[in-house]
Amino acid sequence: MKLVSWNVNGIRAAVKKDFENVIAEFDADVFCIQETKAQDDQVVEALKNIQDYKLYTNSAERKGYSGTGILTKSTPVSFSGKMGVEVHDLEGRISHTEFDEFHLVNVYIPNSGNGLKRLNYRAEWDKDFTNYLKGLSTTKPLIITGDFNVAHTANDLANPKSNYNKTSGFTQVEIDGFDHMLKELNLVDSFRKLHPTTFNKYTFWSMRGGARGRNVGWRLDYFLISESIWDKVKSAEIHDHILGSDHCPISLEIEF
Repeated sequence: MKLVSWNVNGIRAAVKKDFENVIAEFDADVFCIQETKAQDDQVVEALKNIQDYKLYTNSAERKGYSGTGILTKSTPVSFSGKMGVEVHDLEGRISHTEFDEFHLVNVYIPNSGNGLKRLNYRAEWDKDFTNYLKGLSTTKPLIITGDFNVAHTANDLANPKSNYNKTSGFTQVEIDGFDHMLKELNLVDSFRKLHPTTFNKYTFWSMRGGARGRNVGWRLDYFLISESIWDKVKSAEIHDHILGSDHCPISLEIEF
């Protein structure tokens, strides 16, 4: 089973670029998207030419902001876009599909903002998201993917010293929240587990200053897997050659 995740930075813009070809080339069983920046009907319209997939989408109340979606070849047991906390659920940040063998949670975790003005909210989100996942984990193993908006360690961004506790995505508050989630839920960071000494592979680059061309990036996108099913994982890759967004796709192959 192949799963792909990509923060598309606006699905309508992505479709005007090469998104449909990327979908075809991956031929994934499940394709998760974040930051659709569109309402549900607009996502459906943007993806109307994509064949062989069922689309499940969750949009923010605020137009042109946030939003997540899942394209899947097989019909899931269920779909939900709610975490159960109203202030979070208004932003369309979760698409949860339950399959026979596992829960798949596609997430776009809040950015702490310029000047870290949203850092307190981010800390609340991380706690609530972990509690939400705890509930799911009592019934089936978890696969959690998406844009987590945190570089977990200094090896996950090009310039750790200049960004630590100054830039959203690499504060101790965010790192601690991510650590807590991994430990509480016995989750494995699939890419890092399989590539322990690969430190120059990133999933996000600022659109300013030619960052992508110089590979001054951040690893913000992950596939996190319940330890109980880790032995079923075959590969986890970062596809940084694929353009079309300020993020690149990531993939996971797992056999049940």
